[in-house]
Amino acid sequence: MNAFDRNLDGQATVHYGDGEYVVLKPGRFVVCAVSAKRIPLEALRYWSPALQEAYFGPEEALARWKETNPQP
Repeated sequence: MNAFDRNLDGQATVHYGDGEYVVLKPGRFVVCAVSAKRIPLEALRYWSPALQEAYFGPEEALARWKETNPQP
């Protein structure tokens, strides 16, 4: 996928792996699972392979981690 591909308007469908992701359906962005902000694919740096969700930044990633890993 590159900037010259067609049908890049809208939300992409992505499979998140360890250290990389695979675009299943082309698009320009994904949506943060915590803040609902749009994340351009070229700016996507934070995601969870276990939960299959993207995060806008480190604050959102940490918030979700704390939510899913409660401390005693």
